[in-house]
Amino acid sequence: MTDDIRLCRTFQTAPAAVPKDDSAKYLVSGLAAEGFQAPDWLVPDLEDGTAPDMKAEGLENTIDRVPEYDFPGEIWPRVEWSYEDEVYREKGRNQIDQLVAELGDEIEGVVVPKVGRLEDVKRAAEVVAEAESEHGYPDGSIGLSIIIETGRAKSDLRKIAKFGEDSRLTALVFGPVDYTAELGGRDLGDGRPRWDGLLEELSNEASAGDLLSIGGPFDDLFKERAGLTYYNADAYADQVEHEAHLGLDGSWSLYPKQTIQANTIHMPTSEELERDVSKIERFNEAKREGTGAVTLDGQMVDEATFKVFRNTIQQVRAIDETRPAQTEEHYDDALLERARELELSYR
Repeated sequence: MTDDIRLCRTFQTAPAAVPKDDSAKYLVSGLAAEGFQAPDWLVPDLEDGTAPDMKAEGLENTIDRVPEYDFPGEIWPRVEWSYEDEVYREKGRNQIDQLVAELGDEIEGVVVPKVGRLEDVKRAAEVVAEAESEHGYPDGSIGLSIIIETGRAKSDLRKIAKFGEDSRLTALVFGPVDYTAELGGRDLGDGRPRWDGLLEELSNEASAGDLLSIGGPFDDLFKERAGLTYYNADAYADQVEHEAHLGLDGSWSLYPKQTIQANTIHMPTSEELERDVSKIERFNEAKREGTGAVTLDGQMVDEATFKVFRNTIQQVRAIDETRPAQTEEHYDDALLERARELELSYR
């Protein structure tokens, strides 16, 4: 990825099989999506999103359909797993083995849900390593992302993130529904928990371990008022903006309109890009003139400050590399070209 930025603004799960004439309908919709409807990560869902009697068909759909599309983002199938149930771990082991055998060149990794403590995360990583070795892929070429949705995983979050520093672990994803159920949380009719402390910790530990952090799903997709049903856009945007404020790298999407919103919110605005491009241009000019310490708008620019400016440009370049239709729609042509050509070295 450009400048070492790995994008996951959107983590879109798509049922791998549904009871329709074309059981791969939603999977294909994700694979073929364009513009802002195209997610950074597409997650063919072999777990909760696919009915128990359709799991085998879902796996077959994933194996058959993924190679048919030149999907510019990353493919991360979600398999079955449970820290407390060997039956589900064995199902996950078999799914991982088949996915690596058939799609090892197409997928970036697998998403493992309902992990427990660090030992269980290591067990999942070993399953991926075994499939990788068995089917002739280089060590570490198939990634692992996990869903933090159990009390045990939350309790070991720092240890798990530390393990991620030098392993195939790639992302920490929050799973609020199962987490609430395991904690015995109650729905008192006054809205969803915001999970400020947990999300802040998730963001912090992921950052410390050089991992991605991704918020949980928002399944209250539609509301009804005065006889009309409408998409619940404001509430989802509120959640995604909250996650962005806490430093999460991306948000979970269940629906194309959610993908549009999350892609947009987790993308620098035109004003942010103009501001930071201009500051780096002025910094570079002062550096060429040899003026010593550089001050911009009354602010001394040290390496940490410069990195804040640079992060904006690096993210836009990363989006531009895989989703040029998005950057070309979102930014003025001249501004985008300035961002593409900018020198980003502090020294």
